[in-house]
Amino acid sequence: MQIVFLDRDTLAPEVRLRAPAFPHDWRDHPRTAQAEVPARAADADVIVTNKVPIRADALARLPRLKLVAVAATGVDRVDVAACRARGITVANIRGYAVHTVSEHTFGMILALRRSLMGYREAVQRGRWQEAELFCFFDYPILDLHGARLGIIGAGTIGRRVAAIAEAFGAVPVFAARKGAAREDAGAGGAGRGEGERVPFDEVLATSDILSLHCPLTDATRGLIGMAEFEAMKRRPLLINTARGGIVDEAALVRALDRGLIAGAGFDVARDEPPLPDSPLNAILDRPNVIVTPHIAWASANAQRVLADQLIDVIEAFAAGNPINVV
Repeated sequence: MQIVFLDRDTLAPEVRLRAPAFPHDWRDHPRTAQAEVPARAADADVIVTNKVPIRADALARLPRLKLVAVAATGVDRVDVAACRARGITVANIRGYAVHTVSEHTFGMILALRRSLMGYREAVQRGRWQEAELFCFFDYPILDLHGARLGIIGAGTIGRRVAAIAEAFGAVPVFAARKGAAREDAGAGGAGRGEGERVPFDEVLATSDILSLHCPLTDATRGLIGMAEFEAMKRRPLLINTARGGIVDEAALVRALDRGLIAGAGFDVARDEPPLPDSPLNAILDRPNVIVTPHIAWASANAQRVLADQLIDVIEAFAAGNPINVV
């Protein structure tokens, strides 16, 4: 079996992949441009990709391909419908990032609610000495206890975020789909949301913090734009550890400029890395903004789980018992 990993550098160098327990030839490429996919995977039975797009035009030139193993949970870079039409299985990685993403989310929330970035910078430039007092109050400091945390996306990570919020004494609420009335969260409930989701517009209007944990789909692309920012009556923090395309980045800058939100913590961008003209570049130095380079998922523990599960996916497929099929 010929296996090609198109973007091995999307995992940390210290993460080692065990060899699949069957005869195979494994080839790694540090990174691969979309146009290079047909040539690099011409004889592949299995493609492993994290962020390299796998589109219909490339699939038409890969006659041996049987499995696309996505080294992540999101499959928006893969034309799943085209794969199905060609009898190609698509499988992903599940459940590995629940702790790392939720902890990163709260790292951003706590840093922004307590203005840690602003105070750190102020101390570095000598503001403490200038104050001539034991403390100074240049930036707002707000507790998480008692805050209303609106969560968009009631999957595994969203439910974990709700549980952590409760431990801090915050009040988590889950948003219904945009345009829907209150709805049940489905099997397993919505964590601490009593199994019910609150109308989307109500969550926007009443939350002190909004945290995004939904996939990027046609329904969620551009989910948060200027109209939604204007509906945020409590000037919340906006935290996005999901996907960049969910938020209109130009509208985000305008919302910050107009004081419609108190701050933003983003681990994702529409284009990754952001292009030179990305709206995110205009807000990087603001004390109420934190931008990290899509690393919420990337704790050492989580990457180990991902690597092991990736090989499990490939081995299960080779044995005729595919798992994690999309």
